[in-house]
This record gives sequence, C-alpha cells and structure tokens, in this order.
Amino acid sequence: MIHESLANGHSQIHRLDPRLKIIFATVYSFIIALSDRFPTLFAALALSFLLIGLARLNLQEVLRKVVLVNGLILLFWVVLPLTFTGEPLFYLGPLAVTREGILLSAKITIKSNAILLFFIALIATTSIATLGYALNRLRIPEKIVHLLLLTYRYTFVIEQEYARLIRAAKIRGFRAGNNMHTYRTYAYLIGMLLVKATARAERVHQAMVCRGFKGKFYCLHEFSFSRPEKIWSALMSIAIIGLGIVEWMEIA
Repeated sequence: MIHESLANGHSQIHRLDPRLKIIFATVYSFIIALSDRFPTLFAALALSFLLIGLARLNLQEVLRKVVLVNGLILLFWVVLPLTFTGEPLFYLGPLAVTREGILLSAKITIKSNAILLFFIALIATTSIATLGYALNRLRIPEKIVHLLLLTYRYTFVIEQEYARLIRAAKIRGFRAGNNMHTYRTYAYLIGMLLVKATARAERVHQAMVCRGFKGKFYCLHEFSFSRPEKIWSALMSIAIIGLGIVEWMEIA
C-alpha cells in the first residue's frame, strides 16, 4: 500500500510549486556536497531544520527517517577515524584514531543530515505523482518520468505478490534456515516473482493501450508561479547564495 503521509499537509511548503522544490533541492544539495567549512555546514543544517518546522511535519516520522540514514553513517565513524591518515589523537590498540578522520566523519554526518532534512521538507511534502508531472514540466525525458511513476506504483504490487508467495510457502511447511533447501526455495520464489512481475507488466501495458494510452501522461493541474512562490524563491535564493558566499570567502 502506498503511504505518502508527509505529503498530506496544509503548510505553505506543501502548497509551493513542485518545480521550485525540485530546482532548489537540487541546487542546495550540490552546494552542501561541495562545501567543506563547518560554519557553512552548520548554517545549512539550521536552514534545513527551519524548513522542517515551516512544513509542520510529523516529527516522529521525520526522526524515524533520519535515524535510518544515520545508522549507515555510523559506519563512517567506525572506519574513517581508523583508516584516514593524519594526526593521531589516541590509540585503540595498534590502531590510531586520527583528527582528520574524525573531522571528515563529522562533515559527512552534517552534510548528509542537512541534505536529507532539506529533501524531506521539500520533496517528501509532494506526492510522487505530482513530482513526476513537475519533472515532466522541467523537460526531464518522458521515459524517465514514466519509469519513476510506474516503478513507484508497482513496487508495492510486487511486494504484495512476494508476501503471498511467502505465505504460501509457510502454509506448506517451509521454515527458513541455513541450508540448501532454504536457498533453493528462495531462488524459486525470486524466479516466480520475476515471472509474475513480467506477466503483470504485460497485462498493465495491454490495459493502458486499450484505454488509449499513447506514451504520455496528462496532468489536470496546471503549474503557475504565484506571489508566495516568487517571495519564497527570492528568500531561498538569498539563503543558498549566502551559504555559497560563506564558503567562498574563506576559500578566497
């Protein structure tokens, strides 16, 4: 089942033109990814938190997504301080924990969270269907847009099909274990899932052709820039340019 709970809101962020959201999220990501100074990164993180607050999102759901990503980032804190060359701060047995490794891990953590929160505030507050139409208006190739929309829609259908296959296997006495029977059973399940997905794709395509599909999805909503969008665009442009200036001034 498709859940887009963060897209169901009535804040000003939710009402913004999705084309602007995509453009500013992309530009912001590049600026932060290329930044290297902590003042710039902390300012970007503060801006991301500000947008989360303006979007009035469910903080528990946002925290759940942030924790999921930071679980992966913890690996950097385990590996980089021990493998990155630099000034040793202390030793863990024969391994040296370097200052440069810790600083690099901190920068990756701040960058990742700043970009993630920014995307949650802007992109997650828009439904996938609307994002697809916005990408189409931004001249993204239609085949890529169609692939995005159909993949998102039918990923959940394939997931339900997989759940049915697992239930059927368990009803027949299957119990997963570390043995060849388990590996063989999962191989059969994956193969059957691919067969069913292919058959479903053919049926869906035939149904779409019968309904007059000619390779184009039509959106009933016409996007337009209103006064709030123009004001928001100006403020965001100033904020992003300000981040770039803070980074560039120090480099210069």
